[in-house]
Order: sequence, then C-alpha cells, then structure tokens
Amino acid sequence: MLGVLQGFATIAAVVALGWALAHFGVLGTSGQLFLSRLAFYVASPALLLVVMSRTPISAIFSANLVASAVSVVVTAGVYLLIARVRWRPPLGESVIGSLCAAYVNAGNLGIPIALYVLGDISLMAPTLLMQLLIITPTALALLDADRSGQRPSVATGFRSVTRNPITLAALGGVLLSLLAPHVNADVLAGVMRPVEVVGNMAVPAMLIAFGISLRRGPKPGAAGSRAHVATLVWLKLVLQPVVAITVGYAAVGLRGTALFAAAVTAALPTAQNVFTYANTYRRATVLARDAIFVSTFLSVPAILLISVFFARP
Repeated sequence: MLGVLQGFATIAAVVALGWALAHFGVLGTSGQLFLSRLAFYVASPALLLVVMSRTPISAIFSANLVASAVSVVVTAGVYLLIARVRWRPPLGESVIGSLCAAYVNAGNLGIPIALYVLGDISLMAPTLLMQLLIITPTALALLDADRSGQRPSVATGFRSVTRNPITLAALGGVLLSLLAPHVNADVLAGVMRPVEVVGNMAVPAMLIAFGISLRRGPKPGAAGSRAHVATLVWLKLVLQPVVAITVGYAAVGLRGTALFAAAVTAALPTAQNVFTYANTYRRATVLARDAIFVSTFLSVPAILLISVFFARP
C-alpha cells in the first residue's frame, strides 16, 4: 500500500510545483507550451530510448499482454461508441478521448507501483511496450493526419511514424535491446549516459506543464466537460480493470500475482503523455487535463480496493 501512496505523492508534489510557478508568475502559458514541446520532441524520446533498450523483448510476449490489449481495445471501443452518440467529436478529439479512456500511466507511475506493490518491474513491461510500439504510433499518426487535413491512410501513417520522435525513439530502443548482448557493456553505458541525463527531464517537464495548466487554464470541468470527463474516468478506472480481470482469469488463465498485476495495470490513471500529445497537437487539451487530474486522484482508492481484494485469503 505504501508504494501506491509514494508514487502518487511524488506526482502530486511536482504538479503542485508547476501550479506554484504559474501562480507566482515565474512561468505562464508560454512556459507550459515550451515544457510540453521539450518533453515531446527531446526528453520523452530520450527516456523511451533508455527504457526500451533495457527491457528484454521477450517480456512483451506474455499472457498479461493479452489481457492488457483486450482491455484497451474494449475500453476505447466503448468510448468511441458513446462519444459518437453523445458528443460527435472530430478525429483529433476522438483520438485524445480514446487515449484518456484506455492509455495507462505505465511509466512514471506504473514502474514505481510495479516495484513497490507488485514486487517486479517486468510485470509492467507488456503494457508499456504495447503502448509505445502500437498505441502511440497509431494515435500520433491519426493526430498528424487530422492536423494536416489529410485522410488517414497506410502511407500517411508510415510517414508520420518515420517523422515522429516518440515512435523513432521506441523503435531505436528495441533495436538497442536486440544488439546489447553483442556490444561492449561499458561502451554502451558510456553512449547512453548523456541520453539518460536528457531523458530524466521528461517526467518533471510533463508534470510541471500539467501543474501550470491547472493554474492558468480553464478550471476543471469548464466548458461543459464534466459529463465527458466522468465518462472517461468511469471507463478508465472501472470498465478497463473489470475487462482485464475477466479476460485474464477466464481467457488466458492468469492467477495470483499475474492476475493482480493485470488488474493494477488497468486501474492506473490516464498517462501524463496524453496531455503532452493533446497540447502539442492542440486537440482536446482541457478534456485531457481534466481526465488525467480526476483519474489520478480516484485511482488511489481504486488500486487500494483491488489490493485489498487480492489480499484476501
């Protein structure tokens, strides 16, 4: 339980710093945009390159991956059906909404929770790799198509992937992971050290930018988004864990710690990356901010309840 609270407390402290910097006039909306662009184009790619290079490729091929993938597809699909009937958002906003509903904070929050709650960081690897190698490239390709006014296609999607720093870094990390056994460890460590230093800026930059938006942007729930946010949070913290547990138990035979890991992973809040993507592409920024804000706070009791449930004899 302590690991869950430690992870959330760290995030809250850095977000509060961003809020304070905005409140006292040190940083404003221009600083928010700068930090978001720095995270998107520089720091996050460096962080992903390091993380992926250190993650065994075999970690992605597990039963947990099936439960995680199905929970993402079902949750995003339900959101798109509801949104089509209720709000009819354009492509870019639909992409951001889908990410808010199903893209979990498997990195800066998921990794410490995997360490302190689950006792094994590798249990987070299947979801992390799936998000980096499949969901993120697909979402960013759609956002690129929406921003350019072109219809999504395989060709435009491929061009977007080859130009996107997040995707290129993830693919580069996979390549390094494959080559690492054949490269001198000291040489590789020396090459990656400055990349790691730059990557360490990613999470603080995203969280500070998020804190600035809470102070300088519209108040949470503004512009009639409360029902939309409530729907996203329900999908994220209720439907997605239920689907993950159901599929994990009934379809792929997960039990014990493996099933617990699938449930906790699905109950993680919406990732901070989604706000960075929304801010970079100027699509549904307030909706993404509010969904992250609410889901982060409510995921604490959600994960604690799951922990209590699985702790029963």
